Amino acid sequence: MSQRPDKHDPSTLHTMTQAVHAGNEVDAGSGALRTPIVMANSFALPGDPSEISWSGTDIPLYTRNSGVNQLALQRKLALLEGGEDAVALASGVAALHAVFFTFLSTGDHVVVADVTYEATWRLFTELLPDKYGIQVTMVDATDLDAMAAAVRPTTRLVHIESIANPTTKVTDVAAVAAIAHEAGALLSIDNTFSPPFLFRPIDHGADLVVHSLTKYINGHGDAMGGAVIGRADLVRQIKNDAMVDVGGVISPFNAWLIMRGSVTLPLRLRQHVESAQAIAEFLEGDPRVVFVAYPGLPSHPQHEVAARQFSGGFGGMMAFAVDGDPETQNRFVANLRVITSAVSLGHDESLIVHVGTGGGRVAAYPPEFSTWGHLRFSVGLEDAGDLIDDLSAALDATFG
Repeated sequence: MSQRPDKHDPSTLHTMTQAVHAGNEVDAGSGALRTPIVMANSFALPGDPSEISWSGTDIPLYTRNSGVNQLALQRKLALLEGGEDAVALASGVAALHAVFFTFLSTGDHVVVADVTYEATWRLFTELLPDKYGIQVTMVDATDLDAMAAAVRPTTRLVHIESIANPTTKVTDVAAVAAIAHEAGALLSIDNTFSPPFLFRPIDHGADLVVHSLTKYINGHGDAMGGAVIGRADLVRQIKNDAMVDVGGVISPFNAWLIMRGSVTLPLRLRQHVESAQAIAEFLEGDPRVVFVAYPGLPSHPQHEVAARQFSGGFGGMMAFAVDGDPETQNRFVANLRVITSAVSLGHDESLIVHVGTGGGRVAAYPPEFSTWGHLRFSVGLEDAGDLIDDLSAALDATFG
């Protein structure tokens, strides 16, 4: 006999149902079916508060420690990612910094993927080494021999991205987890490009999973937040050190907005993935497009790894370039009428940005990126036919 589903016990539910109900509670005061926005920064104390931990994070005490909406969001994120606990913070970069701040000390060594988000790159190539004496080795995370060779006795952390920003390079997470754990190091992974329902790194050995909640999990381009999910003992350290005493906590309103947006995450991802696959195939077939980097294409260098690893699809992000110099790339973007030129990703609307060649990081990029630069494209929720027609018309206008 199968277990009876119960929304009050999310472990009994399938993932689509968890996305709706996990973390939410009926409000005891109003009877509202959704946890309301609680905009207090302080909460009532018991009659004898002398035994309270003023840095406690498990109950609402002071919003820098934890608020009602933050706690609800954390319960949902932990369940969706398969972790024991989660901490929600003010932004994705705050979440990344929280991991590094909490678990690294002067003299520690870190192995970091050589293609990462810009803020991660600067943290590990400038700020953490220069200010705190953290030793860093940047490595091609798809080269497992190089990853293993980079590990030292002082290695405390290995940090990678599930799909590298912006080149879409895909790392074999289970293999890298084995390398990190053999060395006694933690594995942290930025999973922003492949959120739950596409990929759960903890199931593949990751210790800590980081998200920019601003992107797919919120999905509507109207809130900022970040999160770290993982083992309860590790997340507790982040809460105590990087949240309470550094203070990068998420606001109640942003936590509520992201909680609302997360309900439709599995439905949105299905559309993102289906449209991105069709668009990538269209772009790859047009001779005016010189390259397309999308893990769902057989031409992608890590396509086989991605097909084995990402059970829910290949994501909604790609990089490509049209045949021409930077001015040609800009002219192509200017000719788009549906797709918006803007930073960020994972929104309901499609976003494109001409990033160029990558500046100081170009040595770690594939050769085609240094030749033509690239356009980072976040495929939105519009009709795929409209997006393809927009891209086609912009190509015609650029090269006609």
